Amino acid sequence: MAKASSPPSRTADPRSIVLDLLECVLAQKRLLDETLDSEPRLTKLAERDRAFTRMLVATTLRRLGQIDAVIARCIDRPLPAKAGRVRNMLRLGAAQLLFLDTPPHAAISTTVDLAKNSPLAGFAKLINAVLRRLDREGRAWVAEQDAGPLNTPAWMWQSWLDTYGPDTARLIAQAHQTEAPVDISVAGDPALWAERLEADIMPTGTLRRQAGGDVTQLPGFAEGAWWVQDLAASLPAKLMGAVKGKRVADLCAAPGGKALQLAVAGAEVTAVDRSAKRMVRFRRNLERLKLAATIVETDVAGWQPPAPFDAVLLDAPCTATGTLRRHPDGVHLKGPGDVAYLADQQHALLKAAAAMVKPGGILVYCVCSLEPQEGEAQIIRLLESGAPLVRDPIEPSEIPGLDFVLTKQGEIRTLPHYLAEKGGMDAFFIARLKRMD
Repeated sequence: MAKASSPPSRTADPRSIVLDLLECVLAQKRLLDETLDSEPRLTKLAERDRAFTRMLVATTLRRLGQIDAVIARCIDRPLPAKAGRVRNMLRLGAAQLLFLDTPPHAAISTTVDLAKNSPLAGFAKLINAVLRRLDREGRAWVAEQDAGPLNTPAWMWQSWLDTYGPDTARLIAQAHQTEAPVDISVAGDPALWAERLEADIMPTGTLRRQAGGDVTQLPGFAEGAWWVQDLAASLPAKLMGAVKGKRVADLCAAPGGKALQLAVAGAEVTAVDRSAKRMVRFRRNLERLKLAATIVETDVAGWQPPAPFDAVLLDAPCTATGTLRRHPDGVHLKGPGDVAYLADQQHALLKAAAAMVKPGGILVYCVCSLEPQEGEAQIIRLLESGAPLVRDPIEPSEIPGLDFVLTKQGEIRTLPHYLAEKGGMDAFFIARLKRMD
């Protein structure tokens, strides 16, 4: 594991915190959400500063390829190995100047101060010179950049080119450069809560608000009227049909949004996930919404239920390349080897899930990945392995207003630029199968 090039700052200043967050993600390969959740200094900031901190770190990660390209034009020779933290200072300064419209004097002076107040004070003049040049010339350079491939790892970009073609690949990458809206699933009347939350009702009943603010302070949160869940992530549970009174398993359930949908619909839900930590949010949401579910904290691949289920939903672990709008750190944490490794895991989980479905029951498989090896290819592989399942094609009437996401096989493939005029959606692959014996 890489180490930060100097001891991290411990001051409760937004830019100091962002600097440390970049170190955690880019050098230590830690998930941004987990790092944010464990950062005590955020609680000491005013809400406005917390929002700025999150926006700055997310923007820097989203635009890192573009940022590094313009920084490289300002430096004659590479920074020494010990100056990795200096590069991150330049990155956050550039992000403010070029993508967040921070007043130049503030973006430059605060970044220079980060260096001056650290063991890297000797680099303050370099940082000042680079940022001043970016203020003069950087915006014109950015306007000439090909942002899609610059901000996307080569292996990922090539995969999208091969799978979707150049035009769609660019639309996908473009969608990743914008912050995703807040999507909400409601337990009751969507129209009522759309009015109270000042949200739009999407074709599937999901409510959509612009991102920003503390969702826990919105009307209805405390009393359990709704939970946050992307539109695309809400589709798999909707495809399980009438589940009231049926025994349904949600495998790899954390953080539990789909299990909540099934519980609201009246199913007897068993939620299975091996991560006790990730199930904490699900337990809290169950309590907040006053719902019940059986929780099993174990590895799905080795678990055997006491009896087969009427229906099983498997949201398998994946590279999560379909959620890069919400999780821009994913671009920097995944590699091509992860696709093959996870594909083998997904196949094993699918076989285990198929064995948990009673004859005549259904299995819904989904992944929030753009990679076909984790989606379409998994269904082909499972059926060719002799599993006692057949495709149960999804009908357009089951996804009102979204019939364009259906494939010829009756499966769903959503992409992040779909419904772009309304804010887009996560990229998901979803298939439904029926057990025959």
